[in-house]
Amino acid sequence: MVRLDHLSMRFATRRSYKVLFDNVSLTFPTGRAVALLGRNGAGKSTLLEVIAGSVAPTAGQVISDGTISWPVGFAGSFHRDMTGAQNIRFIARVYGVDTTELLDYVAEFAQLGQHFHMPVRSYSSGMRSRLTFGASMGIKFDTYLVDEVTSVGDAAFRKHSAEVFKERMRDSSAIVVSHSMPQIRQLCDAGAVLEGGQLTYFDDLEEAIEVHEDNMTRRAA
Repeated sequence: MVRLDHLSMRFATRRSYKVLFDNVSLTFPTGRAVALLGRNGAGKSTLLEVIAGSVAPTAGQVISDGTISWPVGFAGSFHRDMTGAQNIRFIARVYGVDTTELLDYVAEFAQLGQHFHMPVRSYSSGMRSRLTFGASMGIKFDTYLVDEVTSVGDAAFRKHSAEVFKERMRDSSAIVVSHSMPQIRQLCDAGAVLEGGQLTYFDDLEEAIEVHEDNMTRRAA
């Protein structure tokens, strides 16, 4: 369970403030993979970073009764001057998991070849996503935060990523950001729509997608 308690986030602009979410209170239930839907710039990725604890909200708090992953796919997850392998060793020590097992898992999953032993600053965005997704899937979390990451790579890699994700969902929860509705339908079973600073939860994924698409249509008009 992840609960948002009167959560707000705003940024100062030249003339006023940009509000991403305003006094939001909502519970992401245990055992569900929830699609976080919203237009570009609505604040979805920022909300994931707040839930992960890597960004402090303007007001309110995030309450959880379990462990939460970092936002998988977030480029800032790793030290750019360390190699992929060095970053994985560091993460293993931080989370108290077996270093060799995690290294072997990520090396096999991410398919980076010799780049696994090169600095992360030399990686493409897709390679960083493979590394972050592999590291996250290699550690047992109660809630996984996923931001577009399973869309990288070729068809075979995307299929494998989805299979690994579904395997983890047997015992965990997730909050997933993706602009691909086929991918959302493949990975998620519930939805939450972020629009106009408000976040609304839908137990029915299709209802969430319909509301999101209606929002996008009205905004385009």
